[in-house]
Order: sequence, then C-alpha cells, then structure tokens
Amino acid sequence: MRTIHALAGLCLASCLVPPSLAFAAATQDAALTQRHKFHIQIQPLSSALRQLATQSGVRILFPYDEVAALRSRPVQGWLSTGEALDRLLAGTDLKMAQASAGVIALAAPPSRNVARRNLVAVQYAQVSVAGSSDSVAMTPAPEPIEDSTPIIVTGTRATTRTVADSLAPIDVLGAKDLEASGKQSVRDLLGTLVPSINVSNSGAGASFAVKTLSLRGLAGDQLLVLVNGKRRHNTATLFINGTTQNGQSPPDLDLIPSSSIERIEVLRDGASAQYGSDAIAGVVNIILKSDTNGSASLMGGGMADGGGEQGRMQVSKGFAIGDGGHVHMTLDAFLQGRTYRSAPNPGQFYAKVGSLYPGPATGTADPRELTVDRNVNKGGQPQVSGINFAYDAALPVSDMAELYLFGSASRRHSDAWLTYRFPDASNNMPELFPNGYSPHLHIYDEDFQVSGGVRGDLSDTFHYDLSSSFSRNWVKYRESSVINASLGPASPTDMYVGSVTGKEWTSNLDLQKSLEVGLVEPLLIAVGAEYRWNSYAIGAGDPESYVDGGYRSTTGPNAGVLRTSGSQGVTGFPDTAAGEWSRNNWSAYLNLEQKIMDGLEIALAGRHEDYSDFGTTDTGKASIRIAPVDGIAIRGTASTGFRAPTLQQQHYSSASTINVGVLLPVSALPVDSSAAIALGATPLKAEKSTNFSAGIVLTPLPRLNITVDAYQIKIKDRILLSETLQGTLVRSVLAAAGITSSAGGFYFSNAADTRTRGLDIVSTYRADLGEMGSATVSLSANFNKTIFTHVDAVPDVLASSGLVLIGRSKQGDFTKGTPRDKQIANILWNKGPASLNLRATRYGTITQVHPTTPSLDAKIDPKVILDLELGFELRKGIKLSAGANNLLNSYPNKLPAALQGNGFSLYNQYSPYGTSGGFYYGRLSLEF
Repeated sequence: MRTIHALAGLCLASCLVPPSLAFAAATQDAALTQRHKFHIQIQPLSSALRQLATQSGVRILFPYDEVAALRSRPVQGWLSTGEALDRLLAGTDLKMAQASAGVIALAAPPSRNVARRNLVAVQYAQVSVAGSSDSVAMTPAPEPIEDSTPIIVTGTRATTRTVADSLAPIDVLGAKDLEASGKQSVRDLLGTLVPSINVSNSGAGASFAVKTLSLRGLAGDQLLVLVNGKRRHNTATLFINGTTQNGQSPPDLDLIPSSSIERIEVLRDGASAQYGSDAIAGVVNIILKSDTNGSASLMGGGMADGGGEQGRMQVSKGFAIGDGGHVHMTLDAFLQGRTYRSAPNPGQFYAKVGSLYPGPATGTADPRELTVDRNVNKGGQPQVSGINFAYDAALPVSDMAELYLFGSASRRHSDAWLTYRFPDASNNMPELFPNGYSPHLHIYDEDFQVSGGVRGDLSDTFHYDLSSSFSRNWVKYRESSVINASLGPASPTDMYVGSVTGKEWTSNLDLQKSLEVGLVEPLLIAVGAEYRWNSYAIGAGDPESYVDGGYRSTTGPNAGVLRTSGSQGVTGFPDTAAGEWSRNNWSAYLNLEQKIMDGLEIALAGRHEDYSDFGTTDTGKASIRIAPVDGIAIRGTASTGFRAPTLQQQHYSSASTINVGVLLPVSALPVDSSAAIALGATPLKAEKSTNFSAGIVLTPLPRLNITVDAYQIKIKDRILLSETLQGTLVRSVLAAAGITSSAGGFYFSNAADTRTRGLDIVSTYRADLGEMGSATVSLSANFNKTIFTHVDAVPDVLASSGLVLIGRSKQGDFTKGTPRDKQIANILWNKGPASLNLRATRYGTITQVHPTTPSLDAKIDPKVILDLELGFELRKGIKLSAGANNLLNSYPNKLPAALQGNGFSLYNQYSPYGTSGGFYYGRLSLEF
C-alpha cells in the first residue's frame, strides 16, 4: 500500500508540472546542483522544506502525514540544493526522487508500518521556476509557520524545543519586536517589552553611566546575560550611590548594538544548575544575526521639555565567505544630550557677615544673597556619546566541524554635572570659583569581548562545542570644574580621578548525545565543563585628587577651618587603594531531558562549582511538563542556585561625596580592610537560592497563547551594601586606618535573607483582520513582592553606638523600591506599507524609604506610560517612522523638599520610566 501511495504522489506531481518541464526530466535536473545561500533553522520539517523550496527555486512534493511529526536539522551556508535537501532528510526514512524538471517528490519506504493516509494529504512547496510563468496550486494549502512557537536555545540543551513546549517560562523577542518597540538600547528594549523586567535609571557619583535592570524584583547581577549562549562579562563599574541597584556591577547591555540582534530569549526561572553563577533570577540570551541581509537606520529626536537630543546611526550587513560561511557586522554610533530637571537652589550661598559658614541664626545677611542667580543646579540625564561594533562569523571546515567567532567592541564618553558647591562653603576656594561650582564628571569606557571556538556533529546524535572567550572593560574617570579645597588656591581644577578594569577569560566544553532508551523519544544527555578566570584592578588617580593638603584660611568666613580634602564629587582613588586582584573557578554540569510519553516530559540538571577564593557549591534543578490534552499544559520547576560575590564587591575602595546633612565624602570599605573589620565586616560568601515555579500554558484558539506562572525565590546570605555608617566611632575607626577626610563609610555583607513571590501573565493573540490587515495584541503583567525573612544581629561594635547595618532604607530598596505590579498592553497593526504600534505600560506604586523618618518616605504614584510609533514603507526596503516614548510627557512625583538636595534632584530617581519626560523621534530605515 505504501508503494501505491508513493507512486500516486509521483503521478500527482507529474500531472501538476507543465509538459515543457516534464519533458526535460529525462536528464538530471541542473537545479539540484546549483548552489545557494541557505538559512534554515531547526523547525518542523514541513516548514523547513518550504523554506528550502523558496530559497532554491525547486518545487518539493512531500506526504504531509509522514513529516508532520518530524523536525529538521539546521541548514546554513552555501550548498547545492541536493546537499541541502540531504541534510534536511538526514535521520529520516524519507527518500527523494525527481518527478520532473524542477520538481522533487519525497516518499517513505513501502516497508514502514503506518496507518493508511488519504492521498490528498500531500504538501506541495511552490515557487516560481525561472523562465516560467506557470504556477501550481497547493493541495491542501500549507499551514503557516507559527511565529508564536519559535525554536529556543535557552534553558534547554535540546535543539528542537519551542516556546510553546518549554518546561520553564521564557519570552522570545524577535528583530521585528525590537524594531517596533521604539527603544534604542538593549536595556530599554527589555524593560519595555518584558513585564517582569524593570530598569533603574539613576546612579550618582561614578556610576551614572551604567544603567541596570532587574528581573522579578531581584538585583541586576542576579540575572545572567549570555550572547550566543556564552557568558557576557560584567562591567568594572560598581553601581553605587544610586537607588535600588546599589552595590551591583552587572553586564552593560547598552554596549551591544540593538540592530545586531536576531532575537533575545528571556528565561524567567532560576538556572544556576544549567549556567552557573548569577542565574538566580533567570537568563537573558542575546542571539546575534548570522544572515547575509543588510539594514541601516538613522534616528533623531528630543525631549518635550527641552534637552535630551538623541541621534543614532546603525548599519548592519552580512556577507557569505568561503564554502558555506558567513560574517555579519554591525556598527552603531550614538549621541545623547543632557537634560536639566532641577529646581532653583534655595540654600544659603554666602555666609552671614561676622560668622562662620554656614553661620548661626544671628549675624547680618550678605546683601548678595538677595540678587544671586539660583539657577545653578544641573541635575538630569547625562550626556553620552559612543560607538559600538558587533560581529558574528562562522566557517565550516569539514562535514563535522565549523569554526566560529563573535564579539563586540565599544568606546563611550559620558559626562554629568554633580551637586552644586556654595561660594563660601568649606569645599570651595572663592579665589578659584567666586560664584561656587558644580563638579563635572567625565567617564570613559573602553570595552571588548571576543568569543570563538569549534563546534559540530560527530554523528547524527552527538554534538560538541569547544569555545573560549576573553573580555576587558576599562573605565577611566576625570573631573573638571572641581577643586581639592585642602590644597588652597593652588588646587588644580581638572583632575584625573583614576580607573577600574575588569577582565574575564572563560573556556567551555559542551557535549550532547541522544540515546535510545526505549521510550517515545531518545534521552538527551548533556555534559560539560567550564574554566573561568577573573581579575579586577583599581588604578590610582592624580595625587591632587586624593591628598589632604591641610590648608586653612586665615581670613573670611572659613578662617581657621580645615578645608575638605580630595577632589569633590568623586574623590580620587588613592595609591593605597590601587591594586589588582584575581580568582579562578572551574565547574562541571550534567543535564538530562526525556520525553517519557506523549504529554509528559522531565528534565534534571546538576552543577558543581569550585572557586579559588571562597570554596565550592553544588546546585540542582528538576523540571516537568504535563500536557493532558491538546491546548493545555502544566509545567513546574524546583531548583537551587547561587551567586558568587564579585571582585568589585570584595575589593572596591573609594570615596564619593554625598549628602549626609552636608556634602562630605563617604568611603566604600573593602570587607578585608582594617576599617571594615573594625566595624564588624566579615569575608563575603556566595548567595544561595531556592526557586520554585509552577505554571499553565493555554492555547484555546489557534492564534491565542496564554501563560500564567507563579514563582517563589528564597535567597540566603544575600549580599547587600550597608547603610552609611556615621558618628564618633566610625570617624575614629576611619582615622586609625588613615582615612581622615570621610564623614562615614559602608561595606558589603551577607547580613540578610529575602523571599520574593510573584506571578507572571503573558497572553498574545494574532488576528487576521482581512482587508483591514493584521494585528498582534498582547496583554502581560507581573505581580511581585519581596520581604526580608531574616536580618543578622547588628555587630556588637556597631550596636554599642546605636548603628544598624541593614536598616529601613536598605530593606525598603528591595521591598518597595521597584513596582509591586507592572502591566503592559500592546497592539501592533500592519496593513500593506502602513504600521502602528501602541503600547500602554502601567507601573504600580514605588516608594523611596527614608533611613530614619517614615514621614519622609517618598512615594511614586501608579502611572500609565503611553508609547506610540507610526510607520510607512515608502517603497520596498525604505521605511519612515515617527514615534514617542512617554507620549503624554509624564513625570514621577516630586521629592519632598528635604530630600531634593537643595533642588538638585527634583523628581524621584526611583522612577523606572526616568525623570526627563517624553521623548519624540523620527527614524528612516533601510533594508538591503
């Protein structure tokens, strides 16, 4: 009977092909030997055959019922049509025969024991044949390739798993999703499109150039970032003096060009057992483009209330190299102007006549106080300019090996004005700045990462990948319009403050093997090992940026007063803090994935890590997915995780000027320093986590997908930055350690345990509107709550002085500093050349918790932010777009006057949508 079916298929093909082409079938079809550039990803074999037909110009007839349950292998590079088809069919029983010129028929061998199938269950992959205007109708019409179920590579070692059948919650953002979002940086793209991700837009002192994001309310460095499945390096900058992400040094996503990205996969589940340290909250995997297409865009815009001008130029193009290889390169150049969102400074500029500054209640007011220009505050968005470059290349060298190389390189200059210093303050010299000054901090980033290796298949069931990656992030700091008041009038006004450098070298061996064990599908076994080396270095600044010159005025309101030492804003890194530290670790993992029966899948993972500086740790994960009926699936995971303390958290040492009643330097103390130990510090340990999640996947309609996932994440020994410790005890400890200019200090500790619970809801509907075009409608939400389940007792040395290590403000950063809920409603509509993308994002309540006074807690009320983009394709490959991020020009609540720093910080910096208002832009896009 199978023979009859195969012959019938061949006959059907012969009947459908024009006679002129059928006559030519007597000789070998030259179309099979023609070479083409193929780009076919792993997917259902039926859709892969259609893609091959489209890319080669050959028509393919195949029995749909025979291939419906099969998945294809990837086909990449320059191959003949016959070679590409052989790769797609490898491992199947399907045989190929020419039905006629330009037409290939596939059939299963007659010996296969299958149920009888209807002859009309035949798919005909159709394209136009060169030189012919004939067309062949498909019978029946092919099913569409579902964009909602792309193949994923994150959270699994399998090569055929889709979003729909993932064992853990995962979001996939394609290139079109990223383009339609209206955002330009990768960080903002993720914060805009994923409800469980929030972006931190604030950072003071030396960290304003780096913005971070959090997943499910956790910290930025509790989220692992991968690029093409390989670990992305962290920034050398320690995010300090900011808001909710204090003490973090996560990967800097702004250094990856958005136009270099094919898609982003966001795994919303603990994955330390699969990927190692940092994956407590989940994983972001950025997949770079590997095709030969080209694109370019030019964008410009500005803020509704002035400033913030932004220009960005991106060019991306791929090329074929060698025999089946490719290289894709992207260049991204950008410029962001600063904004000023401060209030006039209400403070006292000049000391009262006859008194010491700031002066007692008595005394005669300086007459200049009545006429002084109070518009001196320059708080707002920093100015940033830079260039990013990314590339992805691969070249097959045999049937079993492919060499690959990818990476990025960036240079960036960021600068911002810091808090204003009054003319008669002890941190100013009127001889140099008679009207006071604002320190101008410049940050220069140089960053690169290169990853390469060899990968391939030793057999149809055995895959290997041997890789190595090296990265370096070098950050230099310089201040202008600044002084070291302790040097008196001889102080320079431009100083090199110092540098920080992070390096990372990671090597991996990953092996995958499919093994038949008698179940419905083979057992997938993945084993691997990793070696990682890190280093962190601090380079000293100019001596003038940190020395204490001991200058005292003999006249004026500060006569006899010892002037503040060190450069203002950010004190230079002293030579005593300079140095380089390194560590290494190795790890090994084992992953098992097995489909037990139709509707039941399980996965197990285990990992062992060994660090040179704090010991070993073991983690594990178990996952299950049950699909009792079509359209409904239940999934769940249980895992343990860890995050190693970064070298920055162990060794960072510097001082920044913050408002502790008055503007004075406060020192970050390494945990192994004498000052930190005297204040109760102990060596840092790794954070340990326990994650549980359970969810349901619903597909009630063909184009409707709904996922609901609940989760709980417990973190033990959480690494936190302490409160700013002040007082007589602290000053005496600092003085004993040779730190004489700081008003206080802080250090890292494992002083608390936390628990985070939440719920993710994601729903997407793809609507065919007929003559009105098509639309994709999505509704998504995240509900999240973190509490502190344990806080260690205050060290005795601090308790005796009434100090606390983790007080209400630090706890408040994690319990109230991010939105308790976030909802996104989005509609993307297309009709012919026109498109519209409208998005409404509602952020729940956020509170900046005051260290001591509940009445000064600063709340940000819930708010809906609207984004809009309109696009029109002028002609094929040329598109003009106009849009707005924060269309209604919304601002967060203003801070209470007591927290504004004399008007410098007017709006609450905890806002996830920034403090500069609406941004309006235009963009010209080209595809070639």
